[in-house]
Amino acid sequence: MAKEIKHILALPFEDFFSGLESCLSKVSYFNLLIMILSFIVSWWVYVPLHELGHAFGCILGGGTVSELQISPMYGAAFLKEIFPFVSVGSEYAGQLTGFDTKGSDLIYLLTDFFPFLLTIFIGVPLLRSASGSRPLSAAIKLGFGLPIAFAPFISFSGDYYEMGSIIVSRIANFISSTSQFNIWRSDDVFKLAGEIFFSTNPYGLIDILGVILSFILGIILIYATYLLGVFWSRIILGPKKKPSK
Repeated sequence: MAKEIKHILALPFEDFFSGLESCLSKVSYFNLLIMILSFIVSWWVYVPLHELGHAFGCILGGGTVSELQISPMYGAAFLKEIFPFVSVGSEYAGQLTGFDTKGSDLIYLLTDFFPFLLTIFIGVPLLRSASGSRPLSAAIKLGFGLPIAFAPFISFSGDYYEMGSIIVSRIANFISSTSQFNIWRSDDVFKLAGEIFFSTNPYGLIDILGVILSFILGIILIYATYLLGVFWSRIILGPKKKPSK
């Protein structure tokens, strides 16, 4: 059991290094430059798509969206012309600040999770296909796939903590027949910790446990998302190839 868990924990990083080995099987500054440029382009395109994914997830689930803040550097002014709920400027790269889930935690979870379908269907297959590819092809696949495949890991303190906190607080609220544990919900666990544990607001052991359990569940959901991507990549690509020599 411990061996399987260790394999799962290491798998995303093994996929990355396998792709990197194929990319650098022949030392080439050109291939390295292509990988870096591909990464930058992928990141710049993915970030606004990710934020729009939150809005689309909410709407598809039956909720409504009134404001999606996106940083100007990610084309917010252009997107505002297409999507009226987009506003220019954000404390983060982007943030869904105005939305209504109609009180449904299922819509809330869909809102959080929807952007990561790109991780499952595009990011992980791209990353894994880099292994065994020719160096230039591996550089392109690795560069484009990395930001999308590792998006859940980047979002460990944001979207995935929030998903974990929705589930944990829902269970706690059900047991206690109250809604007092909704204070554990946040899209920024570090900001939440400051508001709960490093302020004058009273808190108890249950709040500490609630936040910790939400964080742990978020990590589990991150790996579950990546594994879904692995299963999908095996369906469309077959077994992962060994790094090219």
